[in-house]
Amino acid sequence: MELLITLSFGLVILLPVVFLAFLQIASSTSTLSVTEAQSAATKLATIATQVGSQGPPARFLVLIQVPPNVRNVTVGTANNTVGHVITFVVSTDAGLDYVTAYTPVNVSGYLEGIASTGSYLINVSAQDSCPSNAAVSCVYISRAA
Repeated sequence: MELLITLSFGLVILLPVVFLAFLQIASSTSTLSVTEAQSAATKLATIATQVGSQGPPARFLVLIQVPPNVRNVTVGTANNTVGHVITFVVSTDAGLDYVTAYTPVNVSGYLEGIASTGSYLINVSAQDSCPSNAAVSCVYISRAA
């Protein structure tokens, strides 16, 4: 009987600790996804700036890691027209987190197909006329075939 009482007290103390540990692990996973998304966005913005400064026909092929919980990636603006921002939309415990990286050059592109976790080759190329707006020169970012 004494053994059962001792084990019961041990379980009563241990269960909340285990529950708090699981909450902390879930929070850490979300934070890690956001940090990795920021790294990927910054890497793309840096490459886009370098390619844009060289001008057409400069091209660069870059490998990026897309972390878990990424819902969407936009280049330029929310509807993928010419802009100055690369945005990763990451799902976290607190809702959606918009991770952005600014680039001084005009960027446009289509990266809708890279929302799942993994490594992707991305083409970054300077264009005289942007596919989304032929009147503007830009750096076009797309997934390598």
